[in-house]
Amino acid sequence: MLEKIAKILRDYKSNQELVVTELTSFEELEFDSLDIVELVMKLEEDFSVTIEIGEDLKTIGKLMETIEAAKSR
Repeated sequence: MLEKIAKILRDYKSNQELVVTELTSFEELEFDSLDIVELVMKLEEDFSVTIEIGEDLKTIGKLMETIEAAKSR
């Protein structure tokens, strides 16, 4: 899942050298709230889930946990 998310992030930022780990924060990636909304919409489509955007959605690891939880519903 991490590699799929990393590819989406790299494509979104047009930067194939972007380093993405579970600890990477959206702040480090310079994502603003609009970027996060657009990313979540893309991930919802790709993973066939509904993702709640909350204050705790700050890292790629948390995003992965959120996607996993949404898939198990």
